[in-house]
Amino acid sequence: MFAVTILGNNSAIPTLDRHPTAQIVTCNDQLLLVDCGEGTQLQIARYKIKRSRLRYIFISHLHGDHYFGLIGLLNSLSLLGRIDPLTVYAPPELETILLLQLECSGTTLHFELQFVPLIAENQGVILEDKELRVSFFPTRHRIPCYGFIIEMQKRKRKIIPEQARAYEIPAAYFSQLQDGADYQRKDGLLVKNDWVTLPPPLGKRYVYCADTIYTEDLLPFAEKADLLYHETTYLNNLAERAAERYHSTSVQAATLALKAGVKRLIIGHFSSKYTELEPFLEESRPVFPDTDLAIEGATYII
Repeated sequence: MFAVTILGNNSAIPTLDRHPTAQIVTCNDQLLLVDCGEGTQLQIARYKIKRSRLRYIFISHLHGDHYFGLIGLLNSLSLLGRIDPLTVYAPPELETILLLQLECSGTTLHFELQFVPLIAENQGVILEDKELRVSFFPTRHRIPCYGFIIEMQKRKRKIIPEQARAYEIPAAYFSQLQDGADYQRKDGLLVKNDWVTLPPPLGKRYVYCADTIYTEDLLPFAEKADLLYHETTYLNNLAERAAERYHSTSVQAATLALKAGVKRLIIGHFSSKYTELEPFLEESRPVFPDTDLAIEGATYII
């Protein structure tokens, strides 16, 4: 399963019914937390997210609405008996902040907290295993800020049955062919893997564009994404304010989705000044019809 669950969709400050930015990305049996605004651990409990499956945390930048919930979550995980390591990917200053908070409160975590700093010059792949690959890239915001590309990889090659039979390869060897192995026949012929298999199908991609002014510099990272999240702090009549504060509007997010050729767009990071969110869709969908609001508690299958 590859899916995104919205825990918080608001910007700056929480309201009575909306919370600062946080998302859970489900990658089969692994959970990734992307940003961790205030109240994230309460949202995790509210939507019955299995904390034990949380493996990685990605923090886009150090504005408080994207990480003020992190120290509370870490402390609670320790109190609840977590012993498995947890890795945090974030701007380097966050490690200092977290260690100082733990030291000043006399808190010792009962699990290993690993930290991987995000530095613009090192953009690219930061995590890769047999089914998951995560990359990061810079957005354009008032402070260093990063987006994430989360890909579910399919590593197994596809057998061409008629070709495999023609080369007299036994079915018992097919699993090794899927892993990319060649086959040595008894008569000495080495059957190359690509004679009897096809490359694995392309994996699916979720692209998380964190806080950013509208910029087409993001197009190469968002291109052809199966699902794109893009911030839409303001409606389009406040485009000047959005630019001044290095944020984007509904129409701008939809425009980027259209130009990037993505399959689907979800929009969030709404300003607290808005009590109704439907106008964001009314402005976005005429530009990019496959747009949805990032609704708290909703899960979007990729």
